[in-house]
Amino acid sequence: MTYHSQTTSVRAGINHDTQFGAVTPPVHLSSNFSFAGLGVSRQYDYTRTGNPTRDLLADALAELEGGAGAVVTSSGMSALTLLTFLVKQGQRIIAPHDCYGGTFRLLNALKTQGKIDVSYVDYSDLHQLSFLLSHGVALAIVETPSNPLLRVVDIQAIAQLCRHNRTLLAVDNTFLSPAIQNPIKWGADFVIHSTTKYINGHSDVVGGAVIAKTKEHAEELAWWANCLGLTGSPFDSFLTLRGLRTLGPRIKVHLTNTDRIVKALQNHPAVKKVFYPGLPNHPGHEFARKQQQGFGAIVSFETTSDSHKLNEFFSSLKLFTLAESLGGVESLIAHPATMTHASMTAEARQLAGISEGLIRLSIGVEDAEDLVQDLEQGLDKIYPKSRIYPQIHSSILTIDL
Repeated sequence: MTYHSQTTSVRAGINHDTQFGAVTPPVHLSSNFSFAGLGVSRQYDYTRTGNPTRDLLADALAELEGGAGAVVTSSGMSALTLLTFLVKQGQRIIAPHDCYGGTFRLLNALKTQGKIDVSYVDYSDLHQLSFLLSHGVALAIVETPSNPLLRVVDIQAIAQLCRHNRTLLAVDNTFLSPAIQNPIKWGADFVIHSTTKYINGHSDVVGGAVIAKTKEHAEELAWWANCLGLTGSPFDSFLTLRGLRTLGPRIKVHLTNTDRIVKALQNHPAVKKVFYPGLPNHPGHEFARKQQQGFGAIVSFETTSDSHKLNEFFSSLKLFTLAESLGGVESLIAHPATMTHASMTAEARQLAGISEGLIRLSIGVEDAEDLVQDLEQGLDKIYPKSRIYPQIHSSILTIDL
């Protein structure tokens, strides 16, 4: 029987214990497992290779994303690293020109060592993408929505081009989670997650995952994960599984709060531009409506202020914590140029459109009016409201969980 994603999330691992009948699954912390006899191994022998607790999380993520299997890793970056081992030496990987700073750093380091070739592409330009793919690409990595400008690209169209050129397609779904977007449905071969974010949802566990569309690719990923020792710990998997069970309700509150925040930002004179796929004037709005079940809970905006005023703004906030990461129940604020994308060169940031005045918000599940009040009092320090601005209404899709 096929269930809605919210049911799958809640029931992950529930009532699986055949020994004692525990409703919530126990955490198996053992690093090793006994053999039934000489030369007779059981289902598990060593936790780096396989672990019951980690497998419950992997199975749940595979089901949520519509994949044949998943590998749970120790971090989002180890998930990406694992994926690169499917690429042979000298083959090319392409990634977004505005990709996450950690992705940019990893791929450039691998290129410098001569292990892979790397090109960066604007995935909204399908002509440029087609040209690159026609010259041989082993793996295409897509981030949609992108970090931090929330650019949305057409997964289905990109998947068709990749398939035509025999290129594997991996989509980073960290910014939305499987509650909002399922890239395999639109043609992706792999889905990448930093489970640190929405899947865990409480900012207390670092983890990652790669979900594969086919059984063959899932087995290949599992082999490399064991070989490299990138698999996640049982306790981290246990906590992440616990967080996953509340993904559906959390996402609903995240989205409701975000809709309110976007309206407030649009009506404040200190805000020069709001980047959010839920706005009809956003370049990727129609793609988001097509392939997402909601517009996400990350909002970026540019201010009219200088660095001195920005510092005053950040220090005045009480409910938005200045920190990296996203997707937790608490609201966070970040300055991409000096935080998440600091590892990129100034030229690369400029090409990606990441200015010094750009701010990224991860909207939590606090009361929406409290969040708006906190943001507005901070923005008033940059540019006090001197007149009434008309209400600008954004739209948001209902999630079918």
